[in-house]
Amino acid sequence: MPATDDSTGFADDDATATRGLDAILQKVLEAVPFQLTTDGGPEAARQRFRDLPRRPVHQDLRVQDRTIDGPGGPLPIRLYWPPESADGPVPVVMFFHGGGWVVGDLDSYDGDARGHAVGSGALVVSVDYRLAPEHPYPAAVDDVWAATQWVAEHAGQLGADATRCAVAGDSAGGNLAAVVAQLSRDAGGPPIVFQLLWYPATTWDTSLPSFTENANAPILAVDAVSEFSRWYARGQDLKNPPSTLVPARAADLSGLAPAYIAVAGHDPLRDDGVRYGELLAAAGVSVEVHNAETLVHGYLGYAGVVPAATDAIDRGLSALRRALA
Repeated sequence: MPATDDSTGFADDDATATRGLDAILQKVLEAVPFQLTTDGGPEAARQRFRDLPRRPVHQDLRVQDRTIDGPGGPLPIRLYWPPESADGPVPVVMFFHGGGWVVGDLDSYDGDARGHAVGSGALVVSVDYRLAPEHPYPAAVDDVWAATQWVAEHAGQLGADATRCAVAGDSAGGNLAAVVAQLSRDAGGPPIVFQLLWYPATTWDTSLPSFTENANAPILAVDAVSEFSRWYARGQDLKNPPSTLVPARAADLSGLAPAYIAVAGHDPLRDDGVRYGELLAAAGVSVEVHNAETLVHGYLGYAGVVPAATDAIDRGLSALRRALA
């Protein structure tokens, strides 16, 4: 999708168009069926997600597990240094995993974090934030924000450049990345120079067309979106939600870091990401939205397996690398 000429343009290029499901992806889904659901409760959902087959990738990276002081106690993080040598400090990417704020952890997203380190040439910091429903909003926000501040304060010790920091995340992690970008702006730092949002949940507006069009989509259906959101937002007034829960509801979106928003044609959240891109562009933020028309929610998990997914991922990671160069 070509960017528009001006730096604040919204590159929609028929962003909500949808073609048929990618043929190779369809075969993979038939061979390894998976649906993200709340059936059986949170532990059952987490186990199903952990049990998904994953290819080991980029095993030669330098990786280190750390535990830092978090708002709710010890907070695990995992650091991935890029493979190339650098004359000075490397940029840093704060990576927040998806899973509806309910499933996912450092291990299940290990390959995605490694891919971001290789693709961006940056130190990637993956954050094992607390999960709902045991720890509903704002626990996840508090954890990822605390981790971002910790990394900025300790960047020199990690060989990283705190002035070149990006946030990235998929789905619920995209929500958290968007929130951290706003918190950084409002708190005067740590500075965020780019946000890479993979099929994020930013508006929580189920009246958008994709929620009807893709109500029973592969991987993620509308009923699961509702249940995961309910577990996370427990006790919140969704008629007037805080922007740290629903980032599209911020009173002011100006002055935020440039964004690349990746959506998928066969995803209930497709138009959610597109709408957030429109709102950012209207506020003067440089943004590119890319719609992988033949793919589904969670396509990061098909890197190296489904060529269309690999191409879409490479496109986002290339934008991230350019922003951090």
